[in-house]
This record gives sequence, structure tokens and C-alpha cells, in this order.
Amino acid sequence: MAAGGDGLLARAVARSESVAALEIGRGALAETGRIWRAALGDRPALILADDNTWGAAGAGVEAALETSGVAHRRLILPGRPRVKPVRELGEEIAARIEGEETLLALGSGVLNDLAKYAAFVRDRRYLCVATAASMDGYTSGGSPLSDKGFKITIPCRPPVAVIGDLDVIAAAPPEMAGWGYGDLAGKVPAGADWIVADALGIEPVDDTAWPMVQDRLRGWLAAPEAIAGGQFEAIAGLFEGLALVGLAMEAHGSSRPASGADHQIAHLWEMENLTLAGERVSHGACVAVGCVAALRLYDWLIAQDLGALDVGAAVAARAPAEAVQAEIARAFPDPGVAARAAEETAAKALEPRTLCARLDRLRQVWPELRARLGAQVIPADEMAAMLRRAGAPAAPEEIGITQAKLRETVAAARFLRRRYTVLDLLDEAGLLSAALDACFGEETA
Repeated sequence: MAAGGDGLLARAVARSESVAALEIGRGALAETGRIWRAALGDRPALILADDNTWGAAGAGVEAALETSGVAHRRLILPGRPRVKPVRELGEEIAARIEGEETLLALGSGVLNDLAKYAAFVRDRRYLCVATAASMDGYTSGGSPLSDKGFKITIPCRPPVAVIGDLDVIAAAPPEMAGWGYGDLAGKVPAGADWIVADALGIEPVDDTAWPMVQDRLRGWLAAPEAIAGGQFEAIAGLFEGLALVGLAMEAHGSSRPASGADHQIAHLWEMENLTLAGERVSHGACVAVGCVAALRLYDWLIAQDLGALDVGAAVAARAPAEAVQAEIARAFPDPGVAARAAEETAAKALEPRTLCARLDRLRQVWPELRARLGAQVIPADEMAAMLRRAGAPAAPEEIGITQAKLRETVAAARFLRRRYTVLDLLDEAGLLSAALDACFGEETA
């Protein structure tokens, strides 16, 4: 079915300033040439793929372009090891665009992000043919890439059109749907982080973007076994949910509707180029484990009585700037990465008087906030079981991370972004160390 077959998706596409068409259905690949012509006219196409995605859908894309008389050529990257999401590669791809060409991204997460950035560098639109329900970035306006080792989301423009052929997507390797399920599961703690920021007067919930992600999230996550089993309707629903999340990010103008502490944890592992069995661990797999970690913190937090928080003691115990800088330096040995982390951290630092006022507000709103969080989150153990039933990892060991490394990552993740999350709340309230000890074990020497 096309986007018009689903009212929520159709309204989101109609509202989008960039995505003109979202074609989802069986056999949608055959519409590639027609949609290209409608969106991009006579521009020739540079098809960006890797060996795997070319094998999955390359012949069908070329046939559709030829039928519509769209001139095209190929730029096919190696399929093994998986392509890295680095800004330098995006620059190289941009330099390969000739004349009036624009990109047709044939692939999933990294290829789409690279095409999005390369097209933006060359100030032209692009089209995406999705090959897996593996992540939520197809329709978003940001490209998460590593820049000199530091993972950032670079503001770009979404593709002018996305084609999701469900026959191709359902035939993708089963673990890729598990990665997409993990990325979607991360919206549960990400939503909780936004609720916290809203309650503390830091960043209000967006009444447009919030329902696009959260109103149907439980339904998209409700059949993990069907995702693992490759059941057609379940995979179709997963892909539509991921596409809608991307449109929500575009509508809001940032990744806040979809990304919180769970993604910050995942991004640290991605920055470290985490590998398992010789392959880079996927974004969705990292997010799945980060999601469970963030939910463990929420399980612990919701059990606390923050109405009785000793604000004066919390403010007095706040680490001085020098100590924070030293912790950042330990967490990020690369001086350039440490400098950028310090910049992000400084952007959300508070003077004692302002911190006192925020913590007073936290005490006052805690009964209502606790209730909102309780309604939002899924307990960590329950989520872990859902992820495993979907074929996604849930524990650090499943992606090659020790429990000690997980604790270290969670502790450092708050330095990665200025976005306010549960990690910042716990840190400001003087509770972070206790929460880390309770959830992930005491710090080792």
C-alpha cells in the first residue's frame, strides 16, 4: 500500500516540507522510475549501493529507471565489512557526483545517511529505496555520522521520496528486522527522557511530533515473535513505524522525538567502532542494549522518593568544573573528542542557584512526574524479553560488551550531548553513582 493507505502516515507526509512521496507496498520497486521522474524530473541518477543491497534490489531499480528513461550509473561500495558511517566517506561520495546527477540511495541505515549528507553537501535532493526495516532514519532530516571520531547528527534534508518494497524488505536478513525493532524500542526511554525535560521546564513536549511516535508505539512493539519470524504484516508495520518516526524528527527539527539516553549510550559504542565476530555492531543492536540500560535506570528512579530530596546537599555535592573536565578526559582519550564532549557538557551546566531552583521544582512535580514515567516506560526485564523474542540483543554480552564496560559507558554517555536525559537528572540530584551501582554493579578500580 502507498502512504495514502494509512491515515497517520499520509498526514505526516502531507505535513512534511521535504518528503513528497512515501511509497510502501509489495512490488513498489517497479515505481522507482515514475517516482524519480515526478520528484526529480530529468536529472540523471547516481545509484549508491553496496554489494549486499545491490544484490537485493539493484536489478529491479535499474529496470525501473530504464523503463522511465532515467539516465543512471552505479557507485557500489564493498558489502563486507559493513560500510562505516563517517563524514569523510560522505564527502568522498559527494565528490563523485557529476554534472546534474543526484543520488539514489539503495540500502538501509548507513548508505541512506551517507547519501543524505552527500546530497546536502552538493545542495541537491535525493531519493531512497529502502532494503530493510533496520532503522528509523529513512525519512529524518539528520545524518548521524562520525566526524573525526565524534558521533554527531548533521542537519540535512530528508529524501524527496522513499520507496519501501515490502517484498525486498521482508527478504532482508532476519537480524536486520531485529535491529529495527531495537531502534523502535528505544523510543520508550527516549519518550521518558522528553517527559522529564518537559516536567522540569527544559524542553516542552511537541504536540505534533509526540503522537507521531508514541501513540502507536506499543502496537508496533506488540508482536516481537512475528518480527523474528519474518511475518509479512509484522515487518510491514515495523517499517511503517520506523518511517513515521523519521517524519516526526523532521517535523520537530531534531532527533528529540526518537533519541535520548539510549542513543547516547549506543553512540559511544559506535564511536569506538564496536565489533563482534569481525563485523561492526549495528546501530539498532547498540540501541537495543542501550534501551534496556536506560530502562533499568528508570526502574530504579521510579522507586525513589524524590519528593524528599535534600536539595541543599545535592547542590553542595556537585562536582566542580575541574573534576568534570577530568572525568571527560578519562572517558575520551582523544583530545579532539574530549573537547567536543566538554563543549556539549558545558552547554547544559547550571550555576548553583539555578540548579537549586530546578531541584526544588523536581521535588514539587515528582508525584505527577513519577506517574507519567510509570505510564511511559516498560520495565527493563520485560523489554529485554521482548527484544530477544524479536531477534535483537538485550544484554551487553550479546554485543561483546562486559558489564563493567556497560557501567562505564552509561556513566560517560551524559557528556555526549547537551540534550537533557535521565542521566542528567540523576547527576544533578546527586543520585547517579547510586543508580549506576544498583543497576550495573559497583565501579571497578
